[in-house]
Amino acid sequence: MTTTAMALDTLAQLDPVAQTGLGTEGIRGWILNNLLPLLLITVAILLLWLGGGKGDNAGVMRRVGGVFIALAIIGLAVTGSGVDIGTFIAGLFSTSSG
Repeated sequence: MTTTAMALDTLAQLDPVAQTGLGTEGIRGWILNNLLPLLLITVAILLLWLGGGKGDNAGVMRRVGGVFIALAIIGLAVTGSGVDIGTFIAGLFSTSSG
């Protein structure tokens, strides 16, 4: 057995990721745990700073409503429950029983 093959075999025994193969769970988890909260904080600060200082409360609330809609879309995309919601809505218009 060559030195490279022994090193790869040792790595596969020590690292669970090497045993299961590569995936996107690491970067997905990092984005959800780190990047998304930073973006939300940045958006909140910008909304308060840009609209709140001028006294334009209605404009701020419109923007906040847009942010809530965007968060709902992100939530559907991350959890994968969009399929369930689509099935439910389709069931409202379906005439077949079952």
